[in-house]
Amino acid sequence: MVNELRWGVVATGGIADVVTGDLRLLPDVEVLAVSSRALPKAEAFGARHGIPRAYGDYHDLLADPDVDVVYVATPHAQHHEVTRAALEAGKHVLCEKPATLTPAHLRDVVDLARERGLFLMEAVWTRFNPLIVELGELVRSGAIGEVRSVRADFGFTVPHDPDHRLWSRRLGGGSLFDLGIYPVSLAHLLLGEPEVVHAHGSLVDGVDAEVGMLLGYPGGAHALLGSSLVSPLKESAVVYGTEGLVELPEAMYNPSRMIVNGVERRCEQEGAGYVPQLREVVRRVRAGETESPLMPLDESLAVMRTLTRAAEQVGLTYEDVTTG
Repeated sequence: MVNELRWGVVATGGIADVVTGDLRLLPDVEVLAVSSRALPKAEAFGARHGIPRAYGDYHDLLADPDVDVVYVATPHAQHHEVTRAALEAGKHVLCEKPATLTPAHLRDVVDLARERGLFLMEAVWTRFNPLIVELGELVRSGAIGEVRSVRADFGFTVPHDPDHRLWSRRLGGGSLFDLGIYPVSLAHLLLGEPEVVHAHGSLVDGVDAEVGMLLGYPGGAHALLGSSLVSPLKESAVVYGTEGLVELPEAMYNPSRMIVNGVERRCEQEGAGYVPQLREVVRRVRAGETESPLMPLDESLAVMRTLTRAAEQVGLTYEDVTTG
């Protein structure tokens, strides 16, 4: 393998901007190429981040033989299309969450990555936050006894605009798949895939404005979760065990402090918080591995199943908008 792992970035929106900034903090990594549907946008993004190659079509970036890894940062509805094309082009892929909008599309790219022996991971940065990693270890060690309940929310107010990506059904908008994925992923990390999913929410223009979820597990353990685009939820989480509790007082999706049975623990954030996730991709690709044990593909499939079960109960579906 070459000394530097060479990355291509597909799309130039806000998340691509922040993640690319963190990517450039890693040693032995070169952000080689960027693509946008509008070439001037790709060129401007490239100039801002010191990226030498700009393309006006992601197919051109995928055809670049020097690109090793592709970071997919398009709107949700294009994730499946771009990820599949990248894998077909022989590229390793880190795709923003949700990796796709339907279980069938996720299974499609997972099977393709495994068939081709390529690395694929859904970019759920929460799973790589040092405190979340520590939380998982605490729970597995029995530090708070048996987990009986997880309560977590993530929401903020977004003025309604049918052209905004969060309110646009054709772009895969809504609170559940963009924000609710974080509380659901946390519940999966600590309790696994639920037996029962109950969800209630409201729809606006075919996307969910808010969703409340109750996930049920054998023996009565449960998770109470929420996501919203119409109210400022606390963005906190509490994990209740039979012998104690853990609190994530703010930014449960990327916490900087955690309170374990009343004792506070803190971590320093690297860059904007995406560095641990990106470092994991580099480590696994260099080692010739095709998945991360911190965010394995089977876990992405399980979380997708839970999200879909909740979506169906509030009348949310993307089956007819995830083509290509």
